[in-house]
Amino acid sequence: MSRATDTSGERVRIGDLRIDAGLHALVEREIAPGTGVDPVEVWRVLEKLVAELGPSNRALLEKRDQLQRELDGWWAARRGEALDVAAERAFLERIGYLVPEGPPFRIATENVDPEVATVSGPQLVVPVDNARYALNAANARWGSLYDALYGTDVIPEDGGCERGMGYNPARGAKVIRWAMAFLDEAAPLDGGRYEDAVAYRVENAGESARLAVDLAGGGSVGLADGTRFVGYRLRVDGGLGAVLLRNNGLHIEIAIDPAHPVGAAHPAGVSDVVLESAVTTIQDLEDSVAAVDASDKVAAYRNWLGIMKGELAATFVKSGETVVRRLNPDRTYLSPTGGTITLPGRSLLLVRNVGIHMYTDAVITTSGDWVPEGFLDAVITAYAALHDLKRAEGPKNTRSGSVYVVKPKLHGPEEVALTVRVFERVERAFGLAPHTIKLGIMDEERRTTVNLGECIRAAQRRVIFINTGFLDRTGDEIHSCLEAGPVIPKQEIRSARWMLAYEDWNVDTGIERGLPGKAQIGKGMWAVPDRMRAMLEAKGAHPAAGASTAWVPSPTAATLHAIHYHRVNVPEVQAKLASRPRASLDAILTPPLLGDRKLSPEEIRRDLDNNVQGILGYVARWVGQGIGCSKVPDIQDVGLMEDRATLRISSQHVASWLHHGVVSREQVLEAFERMAAVVDRQNASDPAYHPMAPDFAASPEYQAALDLVFQGRAQPNGYTEEILHARRREAKAARAKP
Repeated sequence: MSRATDTSGERVRIGDLRIDAGLHALVEREIAPGTGVDPVEVWRVLEKLVAELGPSNRALLEKRDQLQRELDGWWAARRGEALDVAAERAFLERIGYLVPEGPPFRIATENVDPEVATVSGPQLVVPVDNARYALNAANARWGSLYDALYGTDVIPEDGGCERGMGYNPARGAKVIRWAMAFLDEAAPLDGGRYEDAVAYRVENAGESARLAVDLAGGGSVGLADGTRFVGYRLRVDGGLGAVLLRNNGLHIEIAIDPAHPVGAAHPAGVSDVVLESAVTTIQDLEDSVAAVDASDKVAAYRNWLGIMKGELAATFVKSGETVVRRLNPDRTYLSPTGGTITLPGRSLLLVRNVGIHMYTDAVITTSGDWVPEGFLDAVITAYAALHDLKRAEGPKNTRSGSVYVVKPKLHGPEEVALTVRVFERVERAFGLAPHTIKLGIMDEERRTTVNLGECIRAAQRRVIFINTGFLDRTGDEIHSCLEAGPVIPKQEIRSARWMLAYEDWNVDTGIERGLPGKAQIGKGMWAVPDRMRAMLEAKGAHPAAGASTAWVPSPTAATLHAIHYHRVNVPEVQAKLASRPRASLDAILTPPLLGDRKLSPEEIRRDLDNNVQGILGYVARWVGQGIGCSKVPDIQDVGLMEDRATLRISSQHVASWLHHGVVSREQVLEAFERMAAVVDRQNASDPAYHPMAPDFAASPEYQAALDLVFQGRAQPNGYTEEILHARRREAKAARAKP
């Protein structure tokens, strides 16, 4: 295979590919050493993927567009008529949108780590292009319940329990009582309460040890279920330093340190209660990042490589001190039956690649064509993961020999099948066993939802994850049915008939196809990171609905959400749900239309302002600063965790109302100018922020926001990436000039 450098010196030519020099250097100098795979093989397999599967990728995107044209025509011809779901279903079958279901089957995925297969718990999603955040999420496997309670609104600040600057003993006392009551739930004592504990002892250590808890007023008790005591740790002075409990597959550590300020004030010396929290984490290359060119991709790939090598570090200043963050080590305890047990100190990591609609000029062909970015992601992330697969010591990720890739925005089983073919070729090129690369299928597009069973069939030996990505799914719902009529107000869509059926359909299909015990069934994100009390009250519905995991916005949220999995035994719930009828497909096919309902001017203005402010608040950071996910203040100044999925909803919602005359172009433009002032004010203290007013025409951020709405109908499937990427590249180029 020939290799030559472009005369510009910016690209390296290998075969039919011209590779960005920075990306080529990353592969050759940083990823390749230690893998046992010649870096030329990386480009050879990518070249073959582009030549042999690139046409299929294009054809599937053209099929998306064709089906959308069919949908648009069908809905437009029936606008104003009563909804006929039976007719819609027949139409979808006729055009191949809804495919026939094959014979019953159950997935056959093997070599899956228990964090995915059998342990139910929270899941984080983090932008991998930010090393500090990526490490923080990877290390969120264990979290302090005391800190999570003390630092959030779970504990009210009334009655002298304010957080303040220093430690508030009154608030601390409430935290401890709350945590002890949780222990009473998760691992009850055989008489008595944890709040009354004055000492913890391990009896018969090294033989068949038993946990004994001495209580105030005299007496000693053990656990009501002794099997929940699974380990302990001794301090340097020989005293008991930690008690390890397990409930519903998740661990709890009662930390005992009389020298600690909190432990010194506790009769038993308990200094903390530490929960196994973010059992899995998705390191994201997609919606939560703003990677628009080769340099952005290289930075993200380098962080993923550092994690796979176990070497990634981030240095930053916190509270006036320089902090160096690295991957946490594993945790070792003494076993009650002798010997030791070691538990992972980090989340099991999955990596989310981009969807098949994304193309990148980080690598181009000799004819100048950009290559499918998902192909590049598959090759590079798997190549970097070889370091983890081959390493025998240090902070390993997988213990079963698998690489976990989440694939977003797939439309139906043909696109899943294409992804499987890509993975097969990557495995062969790198000498991996078949089915090493596992697949997480995000159920976030309408055509995947209605064909979910067949999507799973297409990856039945690889699938390790399905979830309801309700944010993107809402954006696709609006766009798919855009010609049918205006949609209901945005806040009402979350409880619409199709949404409720969709959430149940995902769980029902996953159970029916044999995912329990082999793969995750997931639910979506809690988007308000500062409202943890509300999350604690609401998000227990996810495991109760049969989901073995659900997304949370922070390590603190993961620790609090873990409580729900102690309260709900998900496998038992799934076993009960297995006997219920599958959710209604007809309900899923019922779009959330406004119909004959008339909205008041105030209702219209409120929804329009909410959408426009959200669009501007997110786009201003994405385009202006390259921040793909952040806590963005909403119109009431409440911080919401935003990424491209939320942007897709808001832009498509305004586009729907604009198209059907609920709002006029003039109303939308007026709202944009008014809300730009709000967003500028909200970001006034950020020195890196670029104000949009008053010179709107010169602001790529503002122009991107307008494009998303006024070109929303024309964007394939309502996606935002094409506009965002173009405007971000424009901003980078303009602001890079001297």
